[in-house]
Formats: sequence, C-alpha cells, structure tokens
Amino acid sequence: MKTIGIVAEYNPFHLGHAWHIAESRRLVQDETAIVAVMSGNWVQRGECAIADKWARARMALSGGVDLVLELPTVWAVSSAEGFARGAVEILAASGVVDVLSFGSECGDAAPLKELARCLNSPDFSCALRRELVPQRSFPQCRRQAVQRLLGPEAAALLDSPNNSLGVEYLRFLPPGMEAVTVPRRGAGHDSGLEQDGFPSASLLRQRLRAGNMTSFSPFQSLPWKGEPADMKWLERALIARLRSMTLEEAEALPDSGDGLAARLLYAARQTANLEELYALTKTRTYTHARVRRLALCALLGLRNQDRPPAPPYLRVLGFNGRGQALLREMRQRAALPFFVKAAHIHDKTFHRFSAEAQSLFAMEDRFTDLFSLCFPASRPSGLEWTAGPVIIR
Repeated sequence: MKTIGIVAEYNPFHLGHAWHIAESRRLVQDETAIVAVMSGNWVQRGECAIADKWARARMALSGGVDLVLELPTVWAVSSAEGFARGAVEILAASGVVDVLSFGSECGDAAPLKELARCLNSPDFSCALRRELVPQRSFPQCRRQAVQRLLGPEAAALLDSPNNSLGVEYLRFLPPGMEAVTVPRRGAGHDSGLEQDGFPSASLLRQRLRAGNMTSFSPFQSLPWKGEPADMKWLERALIARLRSMTLEEAEALPDSGDGLAARLLYAARQTANLEELYALTKTRTYTHARVRRLALCALLGLRNQDRPPAPPYLRVLGFNGRGQALLREMRQRAALPFFVKAAHIHDKTFHRFSAEAQSLFAMEDRFTDLFSLCFPASRPSGLEWTAGPVIIR
C-alpha cells in the first residue's frame, strides 16, 4: 500500500478538496492511504481559520483523509517558502509517506520540478540579487530572476498561486519521495467565486460568516456546527497590540524587514479598522498577504527567534482505522517523536520530547487561547489540553 501526503488548510474542507483526494488516489493507481498535514487554528493568509483544527480535521476525515497531522502555527503563518518547508518536513518525518500530491493550475509536475531546481540553484541566487531593487515585491523579483534563467513561459507559471506553492513543496521534496500534481478545478484561489460547481474557499467563508448556510451546505463533507471564527472579534486587540509595540519589538517579527515594521506601526496609529490597516500598509513592495501575516504575528507575539530550524515533533489531530494502522507504522519509522494527546508531551515514559518541542507546544497552547476569542461568545482557554484527537471508526 502506498501512502499519499497532502499539505492543506481545509479552511473549510469542500468539494474541491474531495476531488483532489480522489484524483490523487487515481493517479497513484494503488491501494492508498492519505496523510494530510494541516494548518492549525491560524492560516497563511494572516487570519484565524474559519473553524478550529479539530472540527476541520473531522471534515477532512469524513472527506477521504485517513490521518491528520498538524502544521504548527510558526510555519502555518509563514511565507510560502516557510509554509512549504515545514509541511514537507513533517510529511517526510512521519516515515510513512511515499508520494506528495498537490493541486496546481498547470496540472503537470515536470515544469514545476524544473522551476524548483532553478530556485535551489546558485545561478538563481545570483540572478535574484540583481533583481532585488526598491519598489518591487519579492515575488516580482523572483519572477524576473526566473525569466532570466528559464525564459518567460516558465516564469509565467509563478503567476498562478497553486503553481507557485507547488514549486515550493518540490524545492524541499526529500530523496525517495515521489510527487504528483492534480489540475485545480473550479474557482481560483481567493477569488470569491464559484465555477463548475466548485466554489473557492473564500466564497464559502463569506457565506458562512454571513450566515448563509443554505448555499454553503451542499459543498461540505459534514453539516456545519457552531459559529464561524472571525478576526473582527480581535480587531481592536490587534490594533492595541500594534499601538503599544516599540519599533524594536516590531522589527523582531518574522518577515518584518525593508521598513515594513515601521510602516505597519504608523498605519495602526491612523485607523482602528483591520482592512484599512492592511490597505494603508500595503505598497508595491509589501504584498497584502505579507502585511496580514506581520500583523497577525504581532497579535500572537510570534518573533523570528521563536521558529525552530525544523519541526521538533509530530502532532496527531485525527485518524480513522486506516490512519490508526499508519500510526503503528510510525512508531517504528517516524524520524520525530509524535503525540496523540497533549498530556503525552510531558510524559517521559511515553516519549522523550526535547525542551525545544515543549517550548513550541507551549506557544501553540497560547495561540489556541487567542483563537478562542475569535467567536461571538468566547471559548474557554486550555482547549489544547481538553480537546482530544478526532477518531472515526
């Protein structure tokens, strides 16, 4: 049996994700299990997830995933490079994943692999340095460097978000792990549209937050329960945090260079509205996504030094019967210690977790307590310790 690894946010899980899982199984053409490494309560676009990680793990298991591992927040809210590196390292460390599968606009892994080799080459580093000029964002500089080396057709692939993220996965693909890509179907990333019966996750989040359950339910693997999480409940807390920060503190946030930290603090003194904050801070140099992530890191208190060089543990969020069999394999083959219940990280008879691992989980505990405030009626603190893994028999 082969095991397919998928990197996901499932924010929320929808028909497009189910299509990706089914197509991945078809492409591999073997009896397969699916392991998803999934962002926790905070996501890469710089905001809270629409539902907590246990609810989203249950959706994923109901939609075809067998085992869900968590991508810790320090990588989940990182740039594409950091997000991809952390996720692929977790899949590799599990010791059970044979094939990485990801969605892409082009649907062909070969040109994306060529791009990955280019980005990892010394020639690219030299070309990129020549392109790094003021008034141009890093993605624009990267594209120009690739165009110099591979030509305009290859560089144009980076204009599509799933192609671009797929290239980052491939950059960190370990020896011995295969890779396949599934053509993306339906509406584009963050488009807020529906196409061919596949809506974008952005559109589904809009419908959920507007209370439009009738148009949301047909695209889900499970009925929605509870209120959706929303950054609006932390809007003033985030602005307050920025207004109380020193420039030195802001410059210690991840990806805060090139004067962005100072610009964000200045914008926070001009408005108490999050969308206005992002708009005031964004320029041609600073992308909207980078601004959102920086603001979120300020709220979370996440500094550059808080991200370890590599994941120090594997955290299980949920599994079914096939996933339980994978966990038994992982006990023999995993390169990192893993835990199913939070209490295990302090249980020396279960596994020996490093001080670095315990420090990372302590941060995750703090981040989940903040996520608990993203609802109309705030949730209690301590959910990392009281919420158990999702198990589907």
